[in-house]
Amino acid sequence: MQTLVDLVRRHLTPLDSGRGVGQILDLIGDVDVVLIGEATHGTHEFYDTRAHITRALVAARGFNVVAVEADWPDAYRASQWARGYRSDDSAQEALGDFIRFPRWMWRNRVVEHFLEWLRDYNLGAPGQRDAAFYGLDLYSLHRSIEAVLRYLDRVDPGAAERARERYACFDMFGADPQTYGHATTTGREASCEPAVVAQLR
Repeated sequence: MQTLVDLVRRHLTPLDSGRGVGQILDLIGDVDVVLIGEATHGTHEFYDTRAHITRALVAARGFNVVAVEADWPDAYRASQWARGYRSDDSAQEALGDFIRFPRWMWRNRVVEHFLEWLRDYNLGAPGQRDAAFYGLDLYSLHRSIEAVLRYLDRVDPGAAERARERYACFDMFGADPQTYGHATTTGREASCEPAVVAQLR
């Protein structure tokens, strides 16, 4: 009977320490999307290796979006700094919006060094496409709503007012999104999904 270990061994490609990232780029081939996982959150070796591979994908292959498992408003500030659009004094300061647990997932030295490298890369070659650093998570419900409303207030006040009406569905649940989740999954309150989907459209 085939074990999990056998299955992993059959599909694993051991990396040659001499070839390093070049071997990884060869294995990746010509693709538009590369997914880089990690076996643990916060382990230095995974973070460092992921940053090393990502730098190679940006510099050698022209990738221009780094999408990470982070709240998007928090990552957006860091991205704006790395693209030269914010005046934060350092990568550490640009990561300052990461205040929700676990802070250490993104507010750490490896991510700081990666953002410093990304900023140098973006500002170092005029005319090339900027490489951005985007968060995919929306756990920061209220901060995400605030970011959308700030943007719409600037570009389309009518749309901002419609968004406020739709997002008002969340007001009764207070600041903790888990209260909303519990109330709607237990059937005590109606879901805000229809209003949010209308806003997304």
